[in-house]
Amino acid sequence: MIRIGILGDIGAGKTFVAKNFGYPVFNADHEVSKLYKKDKKIFHKLNKKLPKYINSFPIEKNKVIEAILSNRSNIKKIVSIVHKEIRKKMKLFLKKNKNKKIVILDIPLLLENKINNKKDILIFVESKRKDIEKRLKDRGNFNNNLITKFRSIQYKLSFKKKKSQFIIKNEFTKKNIRKDIKNILKKIL
Repeated sequence: MIRIGILGDIGAGKTFVAKNFGYPVFNADHEVSKLYKKDKKIFHKLNKKLPKYINSFPIEKNKVIEAILSNRSNIKKIVSIVHKEIRKKMKLFLKKNKNKKIVILDIPLLLENKINNKKDILIFVESKRKDIEKRLKDRGNFNNNLITKFRSIQYKLSFKKKKSQFIIKNEFTKKNIRKDIKNILKKIL
């Protein structure tokens, strides 16, 4: 099985690119969202560390945001609890898809949390800064302070780009993305 890790800035279109490969995708953001809604164990662990913010189940995303924005150390507390569970979910995903030729890992902190393997093929999704800013603002729940906090716990984009075997320039058109993906797949299959 070939594991492809998708890297890039927040709002660069990693999920958009991942979905266009046509192979099973492990989307960590989606899994985190499910944990907040359905996992009582995660609630209890977060409640123990951040009782002022995480005090009702299902966990409200705005409470998580409030916790992150109020204190720099809170994001690390949340990540340490949530990523252990995400790692387990990813292992289940890989087990379930072990017979697939390729799987796509759409995990924002893939390198930072050392979730990647040496053999993983890393693809960096590059987008123009102004396109990223526009897309983030269009999301509706845009919060520049929050994005700044998340960027502060991530490796520099230049480092991620250097670590990647391939770069996809994302102009948010399916046609260009599919062409780039086709070229990458030709090289790795």
